[in-house]
Amino acid sequence: MTPLARFGNDLPFLTALRHDLHAHPELGFEEEHTSALVAKHLEEAGISVHRGLGETGVVGTLQVGNGTRRIGLRADMDALAMPEMAERPYKSTIPGKMHACGHDGHTVMLLGAARHLATSRNFSGTVHFIFQPAEEGRGGAKQMVEDGLFDLFPCDAVYGLHNMPGLDVDEMAVVEGPQLASSDSWRVTFKGVGTHGAKPHLGRDPITAAGSFLAALQSIVGRVVDPLQPAVVSACSVQAGDPKALNVIPDVVEIGGTARAYSAHVRDQLEEEIGRLAAGTAVMFGIEASYDFIRRIPPVINDTDATSRALKAAQSVFGEKARTAFPPSTAGDDFSFFASEAPGCYVWLGNGPAVDGALHHNTSYDFNDDAIVSGVAFWTSLVEQELAAE
Repeated sequence: MTPLARFGNDLPFLTALRHDLHAHPELGFEEEHTSALVAKHLEEAGISVHRGLGETGVVGTLQVGNGTRRIGLRADMDALAMPEMAERPYKSTIPGKMHACGHDGHTVMLLGAARHLATSRNFSGTVHFIFQPAEEGRGGAKQMVEDGLFDLFPCDAVYGLHNMPGLDVDEMAVVEGPQLASSDSWRVTFKGVGTHGAKPHLGRDPITAAGSFLAALQSIVGRVVDPLQPAVVSACSVQAGDPKALNVIPDVVEIGGTARAYSAHVRDQLEEEIGRLAAGTAVMFGIEASYDFIRRIPPVINDTDATSRALKAAQSVFGEKARTAFPPSTAGDDFSFFASEAPGCYVWLGNGPAVDGALHHNTSYDFNDDAIVSGVAFWTSLVEQELAAE
């Protein structure tokens, strides 16, 4: 039986719900409308609901039979602080906010699976449907863990799903090992002695020092990190001086950026080497430097056993279109905090061609409704196989 034949009856409801969520985007820890809808539909399906973890998080629990295995399935709910530029009937009604990463689709796919499983009950064990707030850099997963997610809802394995433009909607990638990079922030402040732009010898110029630092920054990846280990160091913000005072060398330059890695060792290297380069630059130019490295999100690394189980489910749904080779992304996802508490696997579900603004975080992006049934089918198959009734 095809996924459409098995789950298609719920598709009009799920599509309408997805459009509702898309039209009413909410940022991290503000998902009041979204979480209320999720809780309502879970409760109507007879699923036990817990609210409040991570402020606006929702966890639905469904226990069937006497199986002892427990698994968690995660969907993120938050939108992004950016305008929606494309015209569509369900365009964002909130200025400056939009679902530009497909979390509206993730939410309805997991909800659709929960509704189906509550009716079919074709498994034995416990499944926790984890609807997470604030994935987009605001720390929702970490907050849920700190609020006791895995104490209240223990899991023997945890799974995450994200849409991927460029893969077909009937295609899924399930790959062991690194999937997403760590996502950390860094800040360097150079403090010199300001002076007249025509008399640089009377001061200590932090701008020239900053230029040297920025030029040397890529030597960390190019000459310190093992070339077989991927890494990214990017400067993304430079603040210095006043564009209305072009004859003034300022006292201070502030630089900020991001660092990405797939291993704990390389992550440590990036933290150490950015600071070392900043300190060395300050000594070279006779100025002061302060440095802060903010560890935000660890890398997502798929566990061997959990990946094997997810792949089996993907193959039952997608057949030969369940891919076991797909390049990791240098983006980050705080699903890593869940996967540090239980063996985890993060899979990619196709969102269709990556054209015409279909890329994540683009002002014209939209989740592909044709992928809804595929996602519901995968989640359902995973539960039925992981928690197979005796």
